[in-house]
Amino acid sequence: MRGILAAAAVGLLVTLLGTPLAIRAFRLWGWGQRIREDGPHTHLEKMGTPTMGGLVILLGILGGYGAAHVVLGDASAIGLTVLFAGLALGALGFLDDYLKVRHRRSLGLSKSGKILGQAIVAVAFSALAVRVAHVPTELSIFRETGIELGALFVLWVFVILASSSNAVNITDGLDGLASGSSIFVFSAYVFIAFWQFRHTCVAGPPQACYPVRLEDALDLAVIAGAAAGAVAGFLWWNAAPARIFMGDTGALALGGLMGALAIATRTQLLLVVLGGLFVIETASVIIQVIAFRGFGRRVFRMSPIHHHFELAGWPEFTVIVRFWIIAGIWVAVGLGLFYYDFIARGGLG
Repeated sequence: MRGILAAAAVGLLVTLLGTPLAIRAFRLWGWGQRIREDGPHTHLEKMGTPTMGGLVILLGILGGYGAAHVVLGDASAIGLTVLFAGLALGALGFLDDYLKVRHRRSLGLSKSGKILGQAIVAVAFSALAVRVAHVPTELSIFRETGIELGALFVLWVFVILASSSNAVNITDGLDGLASGSSIFVFSAYVFIAFWQFRHTCVAGPPQACYPVRLEDALDLAVIAGAAAGAVAGFLWWNAAPARIFMGDTGALALGGLMGALAIATRTQLLLVVLGGLFVIETASVIIQVIAFRGFGRRVFRMSPIHHHFELAGWPEFTVIVRFWIIAGIWVAVGLGLFYYDFIARGGLG
């Protein structure tokens, strides 16, 4: 527990104190946000706000993780593998952000370029997870289901990492919306990983226990704690009116980290519930595209759905807070289902 608290505290301090320095540096370097031309007109005032704040978040996560291991000792293979996924996708996002700044437009990498980058990260993560960290290649919900994916595991990892990273990126359209919602999900993974740590099959009960190594489960809780703390410190500066945006650098990194945690904790499909808000945001884009291209009509005034409510007259801050509430409810439901599975198998009996 001390390691988790140390990770969260250091992650919080790094971003809380480091983000103002990044704001000044990014302004000096001209790393300003580009705004969608077809977006709500009220967003035009955000043009030029420093972006790529995800770099500070990643520094906070690394700082928190390093501080925790001053207390805990050596890092685990699975922990380093999960961090690799977040850092690699963050690097892909940084490239996307840099191209936007360099060419002074709201579009960076092409869709095919971004998908290729995510595929490369997914293949590398799969190899490390299976061969080095010994992550099982079974489908999982609250734990392994016994359904062996075999070679399809690599494709499944790509779907998870690409979906989660893109979903957070889509949600990152209002000040603090993605960062505030991410805190809920990372906090949930602190609970899940620590619960697995306290109920491994070393102690039982045999039907409800989790077949994970103690050091692995604890290290995943540390990473989730570092991420929650780092994003909370960043949110102080990212909340409306935002003084800095995380950019694709932060969005892809945080989404990738969520997906990697889901794979490492054997809760792959549970992420769909824990990240319910991100699923809704992504689904709104898919529905809009299908409706417009297939039927020539729009379901929403604008997608993602948070812009629909803005154009419907909701103040931006109202949309943000209400969506945070939705994110919190989904996380509560997900944790309830996780705990119910444990109880139903005879846990605490």
